[in-house]
Amino acid sequence: MKYKFFHFLLFMGVWSFSGCKGQETFGENYLQLTKIISLPGIKGRIDHLDINLKDQIVYIAALGSNAIEVVDLNKEKVVHSITGLDEPQGIGYIPQNHEIFIANGGNGDCYFYNAITFEKLATIHLKSDADDVRYDSADKKIYVGYGSGGIAIIDADKHKQVGDVKLPAHPEGFQIDKNLLYVNLPGPDMIGVVDIKKLKLIGNISKNYRSGNFPMALDATGNRLFIGYRHPGKLVVMDTKTGNRISVSELTNDSDDLFYDELTKRVYVSCGGGYASLGYINIFQLQSSNTYKQIANIPTRNGARTSLLVPQLNLFLVPEPSVYTHDGELMVYKIKK
Repeated sequence: MKYKFFHFLLFMGVWSFSGCKGQETFGENYLQLTKIISLPGIKGRIDHLDINLKDQIVYIAALGSNAIEVVDLNKEKVVHSITGLDEPQGIGYIPQNHEIFIANGGNGDCYFYNAITFEKLATIHLKSDADDVRYDSADKKIYVGYGSGGIAIIDADKHKQVGDVKLPAHPEGFQIDKNLLYVNLPGPDMIGVVDIKKLKLIGNISKNYRSGNFPMALDATGNRLFIGYRHPGKLVVMDTKTGNRISVSELTNDSDDLFYDELTKRVYVSCGGGYASLGYINIFQLQSSNTYKQIANIPTRNGARTSLLVPQLNLFLVPEPSVYTHDGELMVYKIKK
């Protein structure tokens, strides 16, 4: 209760100061705010995050502070900061090697760190703007979107780039589906299909839908792709086999992370909200074979557009940027079935 009351006061202060208009709040019963962990000293934008499940350690890319914040969920505090980075954006935890992989948007370099000693182990030089990261634990390959159009493939054991896919624009969210990659390319308004073995773009299933496709999630079993469009905000569900659009729903603007929970058939989207407005967590529930209903619209700070769904721990994590004199915070929600 103390967390909810504190958060309510904070929202009231932000709302009254900025004069922004909030949306209707509903569905708070689906997420229970259980912890608020302070992220002292970080400034500006926060990008993606990942987790060491065994030790319940979260790694947060504090892009605006050129640092990675290492947060212990059990101790409820930051236990280390990896500093001296250059706009860290993507991050991946490699459990087999107990290593952290960091993609820097500023210089394009990607670093491997020991997750115990935080010693830098290796550097992969990409051309520029290293961004979103996906780790295939079965194949032990790391995929990194970068530059004006590429996805680098990196061997997690050898710390070596082993492949490269050329694309017509900078990739944003992407997902691995066996031997395929689905890639959001918002520059040309494309959803690209990449053959991983051929290292080649082989298709486009965007169907000319235009409004800034950034985050993406995949239901591999159901052959469904979930796309978050930013302005205006839309959640588009597509059939990966046919490329047909299954449904389109309203979404809060400025989404940057999107997740599908196969067990509950729910979609979780963190949305920054845009200029002078609150952010929101949007949750959608599959109602029938072709219908997704929004069941929750839960306010966050403006700019809280990244998140992490942790179904193994039944958690949804949302880092909120600093505001005025208040530190950034990691909001820890318990998922309610």
